[in-house]
Amino acid sequence: MKRARILQAAAEVFAERGYHATRITEIARKAGVADGTIYLYFPSKDALLVALVDDAIGRFFDVLDGELGGLHSASEKLSRIVALQLGMLESHRALAEVFTVNLRETRRSLRALVVPKFQIYLDRIADVVAEGQRRGEFRTDLPPMLVARTIFGALDGVTLTWALGRADMGGLRRAAEVVVRVVLEGVRR
Repeated sequence: MKRARILQAAAEVFAERGYHATRITEIARKAGVADGTIYLYFPSKDALLVALVDDAIGRFFDVLDGELGGLHSASEKLSRIVALQLGMLESHRALAEVFTVNLRETRRSLRALVVPKFQIYLDRIADVVAEGQRRGEFRTDLPPMLVARTIFGALDGVTLTWALGRADMGGLRRAAEVVVRVVLEGVRR
């Protein structure tokens, strides 16, 4: 329970102040715990950020697995992936800012610790694209991993613009419909 409270507080403070400007004391205050309590769970601010990313992606994968299991077409699966990612981030604006703004501000060695989780996600998207190609739903002249990176890049760009408050798109859930249409019309046979 305390760990989850600390992670939530970290997301909020990182989003508000930026990763570099954030102090453990501020996170502790927001979480309602002593500074030392944070160090019982996380040895450093870097470890806290990595744990925050791991936790969020793990929770997302749990939801994704449950949602995709009942879908049959690759188009439905791709649509659901987009809707889930943008829906989750719209529900957790601070987390959206951490993913789209704060991670970009960290040093390369820290980003390297979270890249494997993003690669697993890209692999999952690419698997859905490849499935759609095998089933004849999607064009076969497009490399699945490049399509996955394109989709992720589009989602990241839409989320970044939304998180910075620079877009009038009616929210991320509504933007998901547009992204899905653009993607599917671009890969559909």
